[in-house]
Amino acid sequence: MSTDPFVVVGADAAGLSAASKCRRAAPDREVIVFEKGQWISYAYCGMPYFIEGRVDRMADLLSLLPAEADERGIDLRRGHEVTGVDPEAKTVRVESDDETFDQPYSDLLVATGGRATTGSFDVRGVDGAFTLHSMDAAAAIDAYIADPDEYDFGRVDDTPVDRERVAYNAELAAPETAAIVGGGYVGVEMAEALVGRGLEVHLFQRSEHVLRPFGEAVGERVETELADKGVTVHTETPVDALVGDDRIEAVAFDGAELAVDLAVVGVGIEPNTELLAETGVDLGTGGALRTDDYGRTNLDDVYAAGDCATARHTVTGEETWLPLGLTANRAGRAIGSTVAGEPTPVGDIAGTAVVKAFDQECGRVGLVSEAEATAAGFDPVSATITAGSRSGYYPGAAETDVTLVADRETERLLGGSIVGPDRAAVRIDTLSTALDAGMTVGEVERLDLAYAPPFSPVWDPILVAAKVLNGQLDD
Repeated sequence: MSTDPFVVVGADAAGLSAASKCRRAAPDREVIVFEKGQWISYAYCGMPYFIEGRVDRMADLLSLLPAEADERGIDLRRGHEVTGVDPEAKTVRVESDDETFDQPYSDLLVATGGRATTGSFDVRGVDGAFTLHSMDAAAAIDAYIADPDEYDFGRVDDTPVDRERVAYNAELAAPETAAIVGGGYVGVEMAEALVGRGLEVHLFQRSEHVLRPFGEAVGERVETELADKGVTVHTETPVDALVGDDRIEAVAFDGAELAVDLAVVGVGIEPNTELLAETGVDLGTGGALRTDDYGRTNLDDVYAAGDCATARHTVTGEETWLPLGLTANRAGRAIGSTVAGEPTPVGDIAGTAVVKAFDQECGRVGLVSEAEATAAGFDPVSATITAGSRSGYYPGAAETDVTLVADRETERLLGGSIVGPDRAAVRIDTLSTALDAGMTVGEVERLDLAYAPPFSPVWDPILVAAKVLNGQLDD
């Protein structure tokens, strides 16, 4: 038995990125990955598009197959749940259908991810009520929406899907009206997916606007887009209860009930940290595992990455918890390198994110509202502009809204958002790079961005926003 095994708990983005990098950098090192389920390395963000039908087969969402992990020299053990960690003995307790044993580790990575929260809503045992945070759930929703005599099991072939759950949902009468509880990423993407499947869709959002992390300008544009595409948007309307014993019958809100036969609850996620609950591990923002610049927890030789771990914010320099795909992959890869002998920082994060709402593309990064910036200790100034996405005479030009936020004293860019139908989302990467470089608004205004009529006007919308905001800073 190896005397220095690198043990990983969780076989998705962070876990397998770390395992793969460690094996490449230290090919003689034993790398063991325990995964309590059967799914590994899947594209969580692609599930709404599978449900909509844009992705034909669930297998297309798999990034790495078990056989490929084996080819990389990774000892992948699915169906093995790690139920405890002994930091002093440096062992993990592992349970499977066949055995229970203690596995020694030299270095340990906890990459247990997060889970969907349901608030006061219990979807368990209620037909037609779902959360969307697993491939099995996505397959079940897809089957439930289909007419019983039209469901194609070929959509889930060559995957470890819970076929019994899929078959059960495929036999139920197809829904006609859906309620989505929560107007975040999942809610907006699922609204588009369900409209695409022919359902009448109602989206309920507790706060004033959908997509709260993207700011007011994005929320307003997306709400209009959703309504134009047939979604009934209920903002400032918290859902009080899901109605129905065996099958969803209605959602209750504001003293009324709306009859539905499908409900998707997307009110947030929380980190899976229970594995280390009895170890004295430090928890940070959002209840996630507190980590340092190299992904280390306060426990010797124990790392954490992905949706269960904190990170440092690019703008504030403070601890934050923003569970996103690139964050998990990047941190996992860095930890794999560190464990292999080359210390590598996991990197700061700015919460860079994009989402599609029918024809509208939305992006956000950093601190996107004055209230958020004030809470972080800045004296914020912001500007929102509307500019063309291409030269006005070139076909396809469309209005693009850009919001920028800066600190009055230092004139440093703090964050921004963007929304529009013509390649708006990709422009957020310019702002992300500017934040990482600590640029001022004036420096952003002077960026030499590319111009050609099919791609951008002479003054890109980002430059227009920076020019307007810089003028306000000069006042």
